[in-house]
Amino acid sequence: MNETDNFTIPALRGPVPLSHLFLHCFLRDGHRAVDATCGNGHDTLLLAGLVGDHGHVWGFDIQQQAIAETARRLAEAELSDRVTLLHSGHEELAQHVAVQVQVVLFNLGYRPGGDRTVITRPETTGSALEQSLGLLAAGGIVLVTVYPGHSGGEDEQSTVEKWASGLDPRSWHCWRMGQTNVAPGAPYLLLVQKVS
Repeated sequence: MNETDNFTIPALRGPVPLSHLFLHCFLRDGHRAVDATCGNGHDTLLLAGLVGDHGHVWGFDIQQQAIAETARRLAEAELSDRVTLLHSGHEELAQHVAVQVQVVLFNLGYRPGGDRTVITRPETTGSALEQSLGLLAAGGIVLVTVYPGHSGGEDEQSTVEKWASGLDPRSWHCWRMGQTNVAPGAPYLLLVQKVS
């Protein structure tokens, strides 16, 4: 049994619960996924549950504390064997993942509860997004939670938007989703699906 079997529809407050809804739709037992920004490990743990006994997840983070916290969560859930954790930047995706995946997940910005000066950067995020396209299986998705409201967030948002808007619509379906009844600069979700 995997996480999809016990799925409860979440309250869709903000882009992260929306991304989780998509993860439940796109991942099944035996699939592979990448968490490009482990943070506190919540998304990595969800991915590990969704890919089931026969799938695998690669988790990246430049902060050792993030890797340690993610490892702790996985161990408590007895899901460590499904995940390869890499103390590495997401701009090194292609160096560590050599198979096609169904999902590449990005949750940009800083690690909640961590050092707010350690943030994802436009140059590394842009490289990682481009590499993620080469990893996707047909029908697979890249999910990006974008946070324009913090210091440096607008520059990264610009990089992400330019990347997504430049993708060939014959090969990629690109969606931008955010709540309309929130302040300007609120986080939102970007989804890119590989057509074939």
